[in-house]
Amino acid sequence: MPKYFTHVQAERLIPQVESALRDAIQSKSGFEEVEAEWQSFTSRVAMLGGVRVDHSQLSEVRQRRESYASRIKEQIERIQELGCLVKDLNMGLVDFPTLFRGEEVYLCWKLGESGIQFWHGVSEGFRGRKPIDEDFLANHRGEAEQ
Repeated sequence: MPKYFTHVQAERLIPQVESALRDAIQSKSGFEEVEAEWQSFTSRVAMLGGVRVDHSQLSEVRQRRESYASRIKEQIERIQELGCLVKDLNMGLVDFPTLFRGEEVYLCWKLGESGIQFWHGVSEGFRGRKPIDEDFLANHRGEAEQ
């Protein structure tokens, strides 16, 4: 069952979400560098056939690759455990479920934005973002604070 946030509740989570998101993005960058190294190595082996393989180097690259992948997964799970949805890691896009006039919608935040200023319907996505206005604030709700 999804967790629903008020605008205020969601904004309070931004520092935690931002920290995890930045860590995931940094880990993704590291993963991509190591992945390119891995692909280059495997291509070289395939093209040269019986080339001697430095197994310690291969193991080190594999370990770094797995470490970055694990870190990305951990940070995304950390955000999801808060009740948020990572929509696009490249853009730094995160949604916070809320109810607007009884219908599930998302408060939408993008890394670099000063706060949550937009919302959109579940099927609309980022391109369907609408500014949060007084009507939205008056007619949305989250779960009771614990």
